[in-house]
Amino acid sequence: MANSRVSRLREAMKQKRLEAIWITGDINRQYLTGFTGSSGYVLVTLDKSYLLTDFRYMTQAAEQATGFDVVEHGPSVAQTLKELLAEQKISELGFEEEKVVYSTYRAYQEDLEPVKLKPVTGLVEGLRIYKDDHELDLMKQAAKLADQTFMHMLNVLRPGVMERDMALEIEIYMRKQGAASSCFDTIVASGERSALPHGVASDRVLQSDEFVKMDFGALLNGYCSDITRTVMIGKPTPKHREIYDIVLEAQLHTLQHLRPGMTGREADALARDIITRYGYGEQFGHSTGHGLGMEVHEAPRLSKLSDDILQPGMVVTVEPGIYIPGFGGVRIEDDVVITQEGCRRLTESSKEFTVIDA
Repeated sequence: MANSRVSRLREAMKQKRLEAIWITGDINRQYLTGFTGSSGYVLVTLDKSYLLTDFRYMTQAAEQATGFDVVEHGPSVAQTLKELLAEQKISELGFEEEKVVYSTYRAYQEDLEPVKLKPVTGLVEGLRIYKDDHELDLMKQAAKLADQTFMHMLNVLRPGVMERDMALEIEIYMRKQGAASSCFDTIVASGERSALPHGVASDRVLQSDEFVKMDFGALLNGYCSDITRTVMIGKPTPKHREIYDIVLEAQLHTLQHLRPGMTGREADALARDIITRYGYGEQFGHSTGHGLGMEVHEAPRLSKLSDDILQPGMVVTVEPGIYIPGFGGVRIEDDVVITQEGCRRLTESSKEFTVIDA
C-alpha cells in the first residue's frame, strides 16, 4: 500500500520540482504510511521515505509503515528532521501550508536553516481523491454499516423520545458494529427543526405528524460513510409528501445522470434545476454533494461554484434538500463512486417515503 502511494507522490513532487516534502497532517500521514498512531511525521524525498515518531509508537510504526524507515525523533522534531535533510543533501523542503500554522512555520525557518521552505497545497489530497479497489471495499463496508444503522433506527423512532437520545442510539449502534467513531456530529432534527440543514440533535421531543431527518456516518477501518434519510412519524400532510417527492426526484435524477467528465457545477445543477423548477430553489441553500474518503469532506465538490472534474474512482455524496422554516425539511443523501459509465451507489437503504406509526 505505502510503496505505490509514495511512488505516486514522488511523481507529483517531480511535477512541482520538489526534492523533498514534509507531511504533518495526520490523515495524509496515515494514507501514505498505514500508521494509525496519534503522533508522527513523514519525510519523503525522491529516493527515501521516513516516518518520524516518538518512543511510544516505535513498535507499532515498524509493523504498519511498510517501506518506510522508522526514526525515533528526539525532544526536538525539527533537529531530527534537520539531520535527515543534511544526510540526504536536501536544500529545499516542501511543507503542507494548510497544516502548518504561522508560528510553526517561523520555527521551521529558524531551526532548519539553511534549508529553504516551500509551501505546497493539495499534493497528497490530490492522490487521495482517487480510490483504489481496496479503499472502495472499505468504503462499501462503511456504507453498509450506515444502511444497517438506518434500518435499526426505523425500529426505535417513536413519539416521546428526545432527538439527543436518538442520536446517541445511532452512535452506540455504529460503535457496537465495529465503527471507531462517528464521522461528524450526528444530526437528528425533527418537526420544524428538520428545516435546519445542520441541526444537530437537541432536547426536542419527537412528536406525531412530523418529519425526522437523520444525517450520520460511520468511521470504519479508516474510511467514512455519510448518509441522510428523512422519515415521517404519524400522518403526513400533502405538503410533507410534496417536498419529499421533489427532493427524491432531484436525487434520483442526479444519480441517473452523474458521469465522469462532468464539472462539479454541472453535477450540482442536476439536482438544483429540478428543485428550482418546482419553486423551491431558495430553500435549497447548500451544495449538492462533496467528496468522501478518509475524511467526511474531501474533494471534489458538487456545487454551483465548483470546476472540479469528476473522474472514475472518486467517491462523492449526492444530497439535495428542501428546508422550509417553521414547517420542516427533507434531505436524502447517498454515497456513490464515479465509474466509467456513470456512478454506482455505495449506500443502498430505501428512500421510499417512510411513515412510522405514531
